[in-house]
Amino acid sequence: MLIDKGDRIFSQRQQCRLLGVNRSGIYYKPTGASKHDQLLMNLLDEQYTKRPFWGVRNMTTYLRSLGYAVGKDHTRTLLRRMGLTAIFAKPNLSKPNLRHKIYPYLLRDLEVLRPNQVWSTDITYIRLACGFAYLAAIMDWYSRYVLSWRLSNTLDSSFCIEALEEALSKYGKPEVFNSDQGSQFTSKEFISKLVESDISISMDGKGRCLDNIFVERLWRSVKYEDIYLHNYQNISEVKEGLREYFRFYNYERFHQSLDNKTPWQIYLQNEKVSEHNTASLKGLTDNPDAVFFETGTLTFVQ
Repeated sequence: MLIDKGDRIFSQRQQCRLLGVNRSGIYYKPTGASKHDQLLMNLLDEQYTKRPFWGVRNMTTYLRSLGYAVGKDHTRTLLRRMGLTAIFAKPNLSKPNLRHKIYPYLLRDLEVLRPNQVWSTDITYIRLACGFAYLAAIMDWYSRYVLSWRLSNTLDSSFCIEALEEALSKYGKPEVFNSDQGSQFTSKEFISKLVESDISISMDGKGRCLDNIFVERLWRSVKYEDIYLHNYQNISEVKEGLREYFRFYNYERFHQSLDNKTPWQIYLQNEKVSEHNTASLKGLTDNPDAVFFETGTLTFVQ
């Protein structure tokens, strides 16, 4: 808030005039979703996770089949608030800003052969008993290892930037960083972090949700294996729950696509990762039973 209500020199009226804002705006307090709308949003979220190709018409029919008197316009409003559209139009949690530069998609026909070659990111809706939140995560494409994540109750870019800064500080940098064309990822602040680190920037083609398929699969796992199994009451609870889940996902969850290894095992199998010093690698796991041993410059955990 730029208005200082305790300023003894300039009144609130004068401050508003200088800033060019309406004085009534400083008294406005946004209202959250009603309990009824929150219920509908949770139902839409679950059904979208099962049927991401359903649009407004099918979602409206689905809600009506459950006994809810809802029109297409209201269903559309709720889906937009959640940032969801049918799969052919890319889940739109991060809306584009036409003034931001859009970068080309660099991953088409690219063979990903090693950790830290490609990182990707996305945002998803997280339901709570009282409200909702947004989750951003950064993943290594080759290993599916979740490098960092952040929760927020708004869709500004700050929590995405925090996740990026943590990933860069802990794991070095990727050769390519891929995201959608959302305003969070095209913002000057976010892009500058990648440019400063000399990272090639890739952005999904408009309407191509499958360009970031591995993060989309992560969201499905997160929701079915954690969010839908717990009735998290608030952001503090879901943050603690997700901290435990991502620990499990990275270090204990076996992936068939990874030859039944964990993301952590695959992430550490290549010496390129170990260019980061051994001390920092030892801080990456909270597993008290983890045992580290070194082969040359490479540090393993088991």
